[in-house]
Amino acid sequence: MTAEGYRKLVEELNELESVQRPAISKQIGEARDKGDLSENAEYDAAKEAQGMLEMRISNLKDMIASARMIDESKINTNEVQILTRVKIKNTKTNQLMSYMIVSESEANFKEGKLSVTTPIAKGLLGKKVGERATVSVPSGMLEFEVMEISL
Repeated sequence: MTAEGYRKLVEELNELESVQRPAISKQIGEARDKGDLSENAEYDAAKEAQGMLEMRISNLKDMIASARMIDESKINTNEVQILTRVKIKNTKTNQLMSYMIVSESEANFKEGKLSVTTPIAKGLLGKKVGERATVSVPSGMLEFEVMEISL
């Protein structure tokens, strides 16, 4: 994981624990004050939201505890690997795409950050400029040519 990705996880955890957790507790308290809990939809919704929040907090704590920082200065751009940016060309459509291969927790397709666990990333790992990767995706087989590798 990158230092930036780790920082984002810690910030999200702090936000959930210090802002959202007290807000949900307050909602539960207000809903409880409205009377009969067996027919109180507000109370049920707040308890469900609390459960989802606690699950996310637990997941974040697990990710942070098991995170391994990658030294970006030791990344080699001779081949595709995690934290490299790769420009690829779909050999069938000639469409050019650029992705950064990142850990699963940092993946964001809109930002061009592709999880290392996706079929495309798995197919590209270890490839060098000029090499082709045939990737099995739900819609069939795709072939990409590695055009450029950078940081």
